[in-house]
Amino acid sequence: MCRNIKTLFNFDPPATEEEIHAAALQFVRKISGFTEPSKANEEAFNRAISEVAVVARNLLDNLVTNAESRNREVEIERARARNEKRFGAAKE
Repeated sequence: MCRNIKTLFNFDPPATEEEIHAAALQFVRKISGFTEPSKANEEAFNRAISEVAVVARNLLDNLVTNAESRNREVEIERARARNEKRFGAAKE
């Protein structure tokens, strides 16, 4: 699917509305094929983003797990390590 859509479940603190909206935006962009819709499609595009965000929030609120919540900083470091291994060290 889209690499920009990140896992939002089972984090402490929980996913924010901004994170959910960003994931909904990426999802709608992916399935519509539009980065920015035309004026004719703008209303449908924005409505789809809002509806997907509501469904995503409902899903996250209703999922259950026995696993310990993940730490965002630890996950970011793991992702950095994976990217370094895959693409090499970042040049500064």
